[in-house]
Amino acid sequence: MKDLVQTLIEISQSEDIKVLRASISSVKEKIQLSKKSEITTLLNGNKEKVNVSFVIGELEQILSTRTIERTKYYINRLIKSFSEIKTGNVNDLNLNRWKEYDDLITDSLWILDKRDKSGAHNAGYWGNFIPQIPNQFLRRYTKKNEWVLDPFLGSGTTLIECKRLGRNGIGVEIQPEVVKISKENINKEKNLHKVKTEIITADSTSLDFSKELSKRKIKSVQFVIMHPPYWDIIKFSDKRNDLSNAKSVESFLTMFNKVADNALLALDKGRYFAVVIGDKYSAGEWIPLGFYLMNDLIKKGYKLKSTIVKNFDETKGKMNQKELWRYRALVGGFYIFKHEYIFLFQK
Repeated sequence: MKDLVQTLIEISQSEDIKVLRASISSVKEKIQLSKKSEITTLLNGNKEKVNVSFVIGELEQILSTRTIERTKYYINRLIKSFSEIKTGNVNDLNLNRWKEYDDLITDSLWILDKRDKSGAHNAGYWGNFIPQIPNQFLRRYTKKNEWVLDPFLGSGTTLIECKRLGRNGIGVEIQPEVVKISKENINKEKNLHKVKTEIITADSTSLDFSKELSKRKIKSVQFVIMHPPYWDIIKFSDKRNDLSNAKSVESFLTMFNKVADNALLALDKGRYFAVVIGDKYSAGEWIPLGFYLMNDLIKKGYKLKSTIVKNFDETKGKMNQKELWRYRALVGGFYIFKHEYIFLFQK
């Protein structure tokens, strides 16, 4: 089969709807018989692989039309999706082929199955978030070779995804022993896109991010993702400025706000940042950490773009204790945590 774009251009010249439909049906049949998951076509003179399911879906839509005007409209739209690139201001997605990105979540409820353990990802560190979270955000809110900042680096999940997706990444971690773990994890991931990775051992509540970026000849960052401790649910260290050691919810919020103030100075205006946070249950009371943080950030003048609710099931702390926690819930009159929040903001 010759180039798909050229084939569609030739088909579109006909003024007979029966001929158009027969020709489109023939193209569809040939693609299906090839039993390939991708086909290659030319985009601006360059070869590009296209998902077959996307093409088949578009051809079926063409065949479902009833007028020659509508048929030609959809044929020309398909040609345009292969011959023109239309990207957004903050990503590399080709919006002329938006249907191809069926794995990008656009709903506010994220039901994610098991964590991605491919490549360098692993679940060996308590409190690390699943790689699907930075993967979703980096693809939608950054372009290749832009800079992503994670002021709560932990075991390095964000920077592993940066390497995978062709984004430069800079992370800050307060514990030297955890920095060692994150470096080992990140180094295991192949750097196919030749991006830069910077790791700083420091306290994000007091770090001068602008100064650190300047040292590395980085003018600014284009996305920030923050996944702080959920207060003292997990004690990560004995360091005074570790948020998991905050003496009260007020202290926790103060410490988080210091990190946010420092880190977001480095973020370009108009760009996005995300906060991943769960709530806490203590002394018979539900403590809505997520909403406290959200409210503080709104007061600072940041624009709330979305509140996402993400599921989670069995944590290490509750592993093999489902029956015990169910009993505690019935006795204590509360519900067991099965979700966390992701707040998306724009600066």
